[in-house]
Amino acid sequence: MSVSDNRTVLRLAFWGIPLALGVMGLKMLAWWVTGSVALLSDGLESTVNVIAAVIAYAMIGYAAKPADAGHPFGHHKAEYISAVIEGVLIVVAALLIVWEAVPAMMAPVLLDAPALGLAINFVAGVINAVWAYVLIRAGRQYRSPALSADGHHILSDVVTSIGVLIGLVLAIATGYAILDPLLAVIVACNILFQGWIVISRSIDGLMDRAVPDDEEEAIKQAIAANAKGSLGVHDLKTRQAGAVIFVDFHMVVPEKMAVGEAHDICDRIEDAIRKVHPGAKIAIHVEPEGETAHGVRVKVSGVRK
Repeated sequence: MSVSDNRTVLRLAFWGIPLALGVMGLKMLAWWVTGSVALLSDGLESTVNVIAAVIAYAMIGYAAKPADAGHPFGHHKAEYISAVIEGVLIVVAALLIVWEAVPAMMAPVLLDAPALGLAINFVAGVINAVWAYVLIRAGRQYRSPALSADGHHILSDVVTSIGVLIGLVLAIATGYAILDPLLAVIVACNILFQGWIVISRSIDGLMDRAVPDDEEEAIKQAIAANAKGSLGVHDLKTRQAGAVIFVDFHMVVPEKMAVGEAHDICDRIEDAIRKVHPGAKIAIHVEPEGETAHGVRVKVSGVRK
């Protein structure tokens, strides 16, 4: 990411904090005026959003720090740490909801001021839906795991809010007060599932997962179209760390090729890859012909014989 992109991501992360606080306030107000355990469960999930927004802001700022002697490859993976913590907090929120809902199932009560409470919760849900769309879109555009995780978590919060609203309308219409705490337990199960998704995706990123197949294919095509003069490319490896993609491969050149000529080919390939993935970190190992090739091979157009 460029400096400008980093600032945009950090700015979005910052504004997530007051927005999360506002939505949490609205949802807790909805619970206060109704006494609904389901609305309380929705509010408890929003407290996780506040904590997650603060952590995401801190980790995105840290991830943007330039490489140093202790971290020569940069601090990009810090965003995955933020996402893992958010996943853990989601699980904690689900357990808190169950803690509140189970006793209420034993002695269910009808709601107070249900129309006002539902209206307040609806407004909070609309704000969350718009913000989730903004974060998910920005997370994809800027390759930010922290923004993506936060956006998907907020989106699950929106789904939760919709389920709560529908369930409470049914509880009010039928007079079955037990639907309120029962719905809270269902919400908790959904939150647990979303937490597992966030954690598993983040751990996958920490484990140096390769870039998606379509992106790797684009890298191969960029290499193939710009490696003229070499004898072939092999052992291509990719990995993604936060917003940065790392590309590593071996390039075979004629044994008597001058170092400067081989360097020119490397520069041409690097420029082509960075057109596909701006900011990519590329390592090319130049080998003389006769070396044993291993791993993924890339067919090069215009290879000299």
